[in-house]
Amino acid sequence: MSTQIFCGHLGNLELAAAALGNNGIQIFAYGLMLGMGSAVETLCGQAYGAHRYEMLGVYLQRSTILLMATGIPLTVIYAFSKQILLLLGESTAIASAAAVFVYGLIPQIFAYAANFPIQKFLQAQSIVFPSAYISAATLCLHLLLTWLAVFELGWGLLGAALVLSFSWWIIVAAQFVYILLSERCRRTWRGLSPLAFSGLWDFLKLSVASAVMLCLETWYYQILVLIAGLLKNAEIALDSLSICMTISGWVYMIAVGFNAAASVRVSNELGAGHPKSAAFAVVVVTSSSFLIAVILAIAVLLLRHVISYAFTSGTEVSDAVAELSPFLAVSIILNGIQPVLSGVAVGCGWQAFVAYVNVGCYYIIGVPLGVVLGFKFDLGAKGIWTGMIGGTVIQTLILIWTTYRTDWKNEVEKATNRLDKWEDQKEPLLGE
Repeated sequence: MSTQIFCGHLGNLELAAAALGNNGIQIFAYGLMLGMGSAVETLCGQAYGAHRYEMLGVYLQRSTILLMATGIPLTVIYAFSKQILLLLGESTAIASAAAVFVYGLIPQIFAYAANFPIQKFLQAQSIVFPSAYISAATLCLHLLLTWLAVFELGWGLLGAALVLSFSWWIIVAAQFVYILLSERCRRTWRGLSPLAFSGLWDFLKLSVASAVMLCLETWYYQILVLIAGLLKNAEIALDSLSICMTISGWVYMIAVGFNAAASVRVSNELGAGHPKSAAFAVVVVTSSSFLIAVILAIAVLLLRHVISYAFTSGTEVSDAVAELSPFLAVSIILNGIQPVLSGVAVGCGWQAFVAYVNVGCYYIIGVPLGVVLGFKFDLGAKGIWTGMIGGTVIQTLILIWTTYRTDWKNEVEKATNRLDKWEDQKEPLLGE
C-alpha cells in the first residue's frame, strides 16, 4: 500500500501500470504462496501440540523447498507479464510500464517463499509479536527507502518495486535471525536436516490443496468488481463497490486474526490429544469473531449515509454506497464466521475438502447467480453481490454443519497418524 501511495505521484500512466502490476499479478502470487504455506500451519501446529518439537524445523524446511520451486514458474509468468497484459487487451504503453514494475517484484516471489513457512512456524508456537515488531520496523524503513528510490534517485516504478522486494527480504532475514537466536525456538529449530527432502510429494499435495482453498476465497470477491465493470452504469457501480470492498477488507483483517488463532489452537489441541479442548476452542473463537462482526455490521448500517465521505465527496456515490450497505453488513457478518471455520479446517487438515466446497459454492453457484441477478433481472451491483452472498452463505452453512458433526476424538487419531506418517520419512529424496 505504501508503495502505491508513492507511485501515485509518478503520473497517470505509471499509476495505472503500478496498479495493474501490483494488484493483479502480485495478488495472484501472494495468494498462491500464502495458500501453499498454510500446509505447514497444519503440520507444525499439530506437531507442537504433540511435543514433537524437532519436526517443526523439518516441516519449515520442506515447505520452503516446495515454495522456492513454485517460485520458478511464477518467475516465468512475471517475466512475460507484458505479453500477458497485451493478451488481456491492455495498451502497449500501459503493458510496458506495468511490466517494468513487475520485473522489480521478481525477488519478492522468493521472499514470499521463505516468509510464509517461517511465519506459520512461529505462529504454531504462539510466537506472533516478534513478527509484528519486525514488520512495523521494516515498514518505517521501507517508507524511507521508497522515498529515496522514487524521488531522490529517480528510479521510478522499477526502484519502488525493487525496494518492495528488498523490504520483504529484510523481514525474512530478521525473522530467521530471531529463530536462530531465540530461546523459544531452541527445541523446534535444530538446524538444516536431510529429512527436509523426504516426503515432498505428499507435502506438495497438501500444499496444493491449501493453495486452492485460499486462492478461491481470495479471488471470489475480486471477481465481483470485474463483473461490475460490465454493468450499464459501470462508473458509479465500481466506485460504490470499491468503497464497500475496501471497508469489507479492513473488517476482514479482524477475521484473519481469528482465523490464525483458530488454526493454531485447534491444531495444537489435536496434536496434544485433547479433543474436548479443540472443540471448545472452535466455539470460543467463532463466537468471539461473530460477535465483533455483528457489532461492526450494525455500525455500517447506522453510518450508511455518511460512510462514503471518508473516501469521496460525491453525493451520487454516497447514495449508491447507502443502497449497498445492507449487502455489506451481511458480508461482514458472514466474514465473521467463514474465515474462522476455514482456520479450523486448516488446523484439522481439511484443505482438500474445503477446496471442493469453495469451487461448488463460489464458482458454480455464487458467480453464475450473481450474473443472472445483475444482468438478466437488471439488479445491477446489488444483484451481483446477492449472488456472491448466496454462494458464501451455502459455503458457511456447509462448514458449520461439518464442524458441528465432527468427531473430535477421530480428528485426534487422524492428527496422530498424520504426524507418524510424516515422521516415518527417514530416507531423503536426494539419496534415493
